[in-house]
Amino acid sequence: MTDAAVVERLDTAVYTVPTDAPEADGTLSWDSTTLVLAAVRSGRVTGTGYTYAPAAAARVVGDLLGGVVVGCPVFDVPRLNEAMHRAVRNAGLPGVAAQAIAAVDIALWDCKARLLDLPLVDLLGAARPDVPVYGSGGFTTYDAARQDRQLRGWTEEEGIPRVKIKIGESWGRREEHDLRRVAEARASVGDATALFVDANGAYDAKQAVRVAGALADQGVTWFEEPVSSDHPGTLARIRDQVTVEVAAGEYGYTLPYFEHMLAAGAVDCLQADITRCGGITVWLRAAALAQGRGLEISGHCAPHAHAHAAAAVPNLRHLEWFHDHVRIERILFDGILDPRGGSVTPGGGVEPGLGLTLNTERAERYRVG
Repeated sequence: MTDAAVVERLDTAVYTVPTDAPEADGTLSWDSTTLVLAAVRSGRVTGTGYTYAPAAAARVVGDLLGGVVVGCPVFDVPRLNEAMHRAVRNAGLPGVAAQAIAAVDIALWDCKARLLDLPLVDLLGAARPDVPVYGSGGFTTYDAARQDRQLRGWTEEEGIPRVKIKIGESWGRREEHDLRRVAEARASVGDATALFVDANGAYDAKQAVRVAGALADQGVTWFEEPVSSDHPGTLARIRDQVTVEVAAGEYGYTLPYFEHMLAAGAVDCLQADITRCGGITVWLRAAALAQGRGLEISGHCAPHAHAHAAAAVPNLRHLEWFHDHVRIERILFDGILDPRGGSVTPGGGVEPGLGLTLNTERAERYRVG
């Protein structure tokens, strides 16, 4: 296959999968999750990418992105990524448009690797043999028994040595209950397991500092979005006052966002979501920004979209093995990675691209667009 290969078609599909129980974090609740899939066709190969976004992201792909991608060389992914960014200028990049670009960008990389008959990690170049993961869920809607089952499933059944639960219930108005759930989580996983928490921006600044002290007493080492990541200066002030590591960045839709967060000294570890920030192309650049400041990066959610790119950066901390998305990806795709032992090995099966294949039979019942 030569670099004359071009994008012949760009199609989308939308799937909505109900949760297996009510889910909520500190600032939002939901009972279903929507995945928007992009499919890039070139010759005998179809590349697949996706984002977790409203169905409107599929409309953005059709209305704004198809015209700048179809007919162009499929190997020129960075050039096409830049063209897509320019195409959405008047629509507004952050949010749904960036998620749409991400889905197409991931599909382009998958298509390129498949045309070359390479696992994507081999095309990008591996910086590590495997990718550490952490079990993530522990929703504020879970009772003690369900939280315990989930945590023990990760640690005892799958051997994952790091886990995360949600806190900040009801916009931080149930602080004592949050801390009780953290204590229960510690009792479930024991002292040897790394315990993380995510407040999803539910607390105010002084409350976050107070809560961080109690978290440290439970051996919590990762405090994600103690306050809204809209305020990197406030995050930085909290970071200066607490001993637990402060993390944020999942709502970064543009590369300058990550630079502003890093310049503010807001985080000990940068998070970035490959399905929000413009895809693999931009995620790798965000990782480089973090490395330039001596920091690590953590992949947020959508583990099978991240895994190959995560293995290609030297400053990776870990990848979020998020309950909701893992469940959806297991339903919709074949080629799912195995997290047992606490890491995944992208490319280990020698399947080309991301190694994923849409299972149309299982997926059809969830298709809504």
